Amino acid sequence: MIRLLLAEDQRMMMGALALLLGLEDDMEVVAQVPAGDEIVAAALETRPDVALLDIELPGRSGLDAAADLRDQLPSCKVLIVTTFGRPGYLRRAMEAGASGFLVKDGPVEDLAAAIRRVLAGERVIDPGLAAAALSAGPNPLTQRERDVLTAAVDGATVADIAAKLHLSQATVRNYLSAAIGKTGTRNRIEAVRAARRNGWL
Repeated sequence: MIRLLLAEDQRMMMGALALLLGLEDDMEVVAQVPAGDEIVAAALETRPDVALLDIELPGRSGLDAAADLRDQLPSCKVLIVTTFGRPGYLRRAMEAGASGFLVKDGPVEDLAAAIRRVLAGERVIDPGLAAAALSAGPNPLTQRERDVLTAAVDGATVADIAAKLHLSQATVRNYLSAAIGKTGTRNRIEAVRAARRNGWL
């Protein structure tokens, strides 16, 4: 049996997915978690063969959890299954050691086939997203620029961002200016939107 861990914050979606995958003769769902910060502990306890992770989860992103699983439970393959098919997310998922990346709008038969392929050592990537990722190129933002934009998401002031990240206000302004330039936008609100749209945050 292929042992599966599901990480999905929409409980109805997680229940439906568990039910459908449980109907496959060779699959068993051994863990279901609604938050990203529960993934690694559940995986270490239940030892799944494949972890199906959403990206945007409470507590911790599925991409961060994927990197931890690679380090702490290398026998577990990671398949990212998300609503958000953004090129930057695909690139980050591959860097985190994920074996596959699928968008949720496909049929469950395709998901079951992808699980089997990932377990056999293949990489499974949504073809449309792979093409988009290649044309989008790498993330131009540095880690610090991403941190500053992430802190600016809710309309925080420069002073708020500086206090949160333990930086001077001048340094925050420099990072914001660099991020605005790299995203080709006019202000930090547009820069945040562009970075999110591309999956760079």
